[in-house]
Amino acid sequence: MSDRISVQLRRLDHARDLPLPRYETEGAAGVDLSAALAADAPLELAAGARALIPTGFAIAMAPELEAQIRPRSGLALRHGITVLNAPGTIDSDYRGEIGVILVNLGQEPFRIQRGDRIAQLIFAKKETVRFVEIETLDASTRGAGGFGSTGLKHAEREEKNNAAGNP
Repeated sequence: MSDRISVQLRRLDHARDLPLPRYETEGAAGVDLSAALAADAPLELAAGARALIPTGFAIAMAPELEAQIRPRSGLALRHGITVLNAPGTIDSDYRGEIGVILVNLGQEPFRIQRGDRIAQLIFAKKETVRFVEIETLDASTRGAGGFGSTGLKHAEREEKNNAAGNP
């Protein structure tokens, strides 16, 4: 356990009774984030609606880290609830409350209550790059082919092979 990187966490007043984020299993990549809504004010997220859900804590992490907010697969599968800007990025110099932008892509309203696990938080090392401006880029087999171009080229190759009688 001593080889783990420490992240400082400040629990905010409106989350004093909520559990701290924790890994639920030894192999878990992320920690669950809970909704820090008022106990008497659950949120009903209508189909197609989005909302910023507070988590009740702020963090400070090393400059070589970033944190990512990701959806919980069970909520996505069963209810169509996901993180709108997945993954949401938390920069190492951000010190405000962690919030989760949830969207309801399901057909029914979804009720979020205090303490509900709404997303997961994953930490990753980040790289900072230095841009070098040049006049031309090296050639590649893909070139400037964009959205869907690699699949199209694969389909074209298959079509040519099939026309030539090759499996």
